[in-house]
Amino acid sequence: MNDVDVVIENGKIAFEDQIVEGIIACAKGKIVSLGITKTFSSFDIKIDAKGMLIMPGAIDEHVHSREPGLEYKDNFENATKGAIAGGVTTILEMPNTIPPVDSANSVRYKLEKIMSKAYADFGLYGVLHNSNVDKFEEMVREGVIGFKIFLGPTTGNIPPPNDGQLYEILSKSSKFNIPITFHAENASIIAYMSEKLKSLGRIDPLAHTESRPPICEEEAVQKVALIAKYTGGIAHILHISAASVFEIITQARKKGVHIFGETCPQYLFLSTDDYAKYGNLIKINPPLRDKDNQKALWQKILNGDVYSIGSDHAPHAPEEKSSDVWNSAAGFLGVQTVYRLLIDAALKNQINIHTVIRLLAKNPAMLFKLYPTKGCIALGSDADLVILNPKDETVIDEKILYSKYPLTPFLNWKLKGKIEKTILRGKIVFENGEVKGPSGKFLKKV
Repeated sequence: MNDVDVVIENGKIAFEDQIVEGIIACAKGKIVSLGITKTFSSFDIKIDAKGMLIMPGAIDEHVHSREPGLEYKDNFENATKGAIAGGVTTILEMPNTIPPVDSANSVRYKLEKIMSKAYADFGLYGVLHNSNVDKFEEMVREGVIGFKIFLGPTTGNIPPPNDGQLYEILSKSSKFNIPITFHAENASIIAYMSEKLKSLGRIDPLAHTESRPPICEEEAVQKVALIAKYTGGIAHILHISAASVFEIITQARKKGVHIFGETCPQYLFLSTDDYAKYGNLIKINPPLRDKDNQKALWQKILNGDVYSIGSDHAPHAPEEKSSDVWNSAAGFLGVQTVYRLLIDAALKNQINIHTVIRLLAKNPAMLFKLYPTKGCIALGSDADLVILNPKDETVIDEKILYSKYPLTPFLNWKLKGKIEKTILRGKIVFENGEVKGPSGKFLKKV
């Protein structure tokens, strides 16, 4: 019988706070040894990682695979294959599908539909709206990892809870110690501004940004922060595009409010200047903002105000992106590129590699109670690892994208670094440009 299953030697191991050249040994899906010179007499697989950077597998907390019910856009198999190819070993799957994941029965139905197609480990969100707050506990019992609330318009047109229901939901969040994630925009301002711009004949992409000014995000987050303050609930604001929102969150956190904030690569690498090139392909909600805001978001990351980064992977069919700005769908691919874009930024010294690990591994794992099983390289943790060649490069072309439609503005971008292998719980699931599996499992919250 072998001492261990997999030995990785000579690589530079990227921890949260340092990089150390050493050896990682894995057995039964776990990291069982971390050292400098330790040797093993027997093993199944030995990987020489000389010159390579070994990083924890990322956790993408914000994925819309579109399954079930919207498979004409894309599907769960592609989402999890793309995740693995991009170094993301865990995804958290959004609930605005058909049917929406809004009851115990719909949780079980979704699992039945996607379980056999999981190439990455995954958790499920339940959705809370204006007529299912009483389903909170039953979805918790089914193992949802968190809940999603849409305060602004979204795919599926799921109606938001009223303020009284939000108070009850965040009170339950405190009781069950489970995060409530928010699409936080003021729907009334959006509706008013949209109609005003339509009446002026505006159909250009910039009109979308102007219909959703920063106050839409700021007002919604102020309200969530206030309710979280009085209930003790855990609130996580997703896809923040307005840098000013992080000031609200940081001030609330200083007062002990359990509120956190996520931004996405699209807000860091694109701005309204890019509408001229990409048009409605880069229509997203909340919208892209100007270059000054983009720079401010990077500064918020450097300041430590941004808690996490998610992809908001939201594929659509080509015809849904080809209409005028008001009728085009919002969103594009992201799960395969989210880690790669941030690693590229780190290799170009725009951001610290340890910050990337915190934003895309450790912090999501901590918030969703997966840490230290996930989100780090440590003894006893799942052996979710990415072996990256920092000297090579990756071109995001159609051939490597796992999707029905290669609709992303990052197509043909050249990124520093190339993922040589992705390892999921000690098993090599990506190498030589190919995804192996499916090997993913459901991360049921206990």
